[in-house]
Amino acid sequence: VQLQASGGGLVQAGGSLTLSCAASGITFSTYSMGWYRQDPGKQHKLVAFIGKNSNTNYAENVKGRFTISRDNAKNTMYLQMNRLSPEDTSVYHCNTAPPKAHYWGQGTVVTVSS
Repeated sequence: VQLQASGGGLVQAGGSLTLSCAASGITFSTYSMGWYRQDPGKQHKLVAFIGKNSNTNYAENVKGRFTISRDNAKNTMYLQMNRLSPEDTSVYHCNTAPPKAHYWGQGTVVTVSS
């Protein structure tokens, strides 16, 4: 199983990024999925959730700014991140929801400068 997050980078406050998560080795369409952030020394924290039926839910601090989506035909999940702030700086990971410990990958780094 591989869940590969990509698309991170350095962006100025107010800017946008789109993260992608390419899944392999799982029947992607049968899983609820999530985007998580991990700050140094802390546990993974759910940022956005998308169910098998594409129902979504978001952490309070990203509601209205982030949009999670999925393309089951491409085994890929996305996170559109708008109006980014320095507080969004973190390593972003994708995983199933709830997450499976052995599915964590490297994540992708998002850095927002003020």
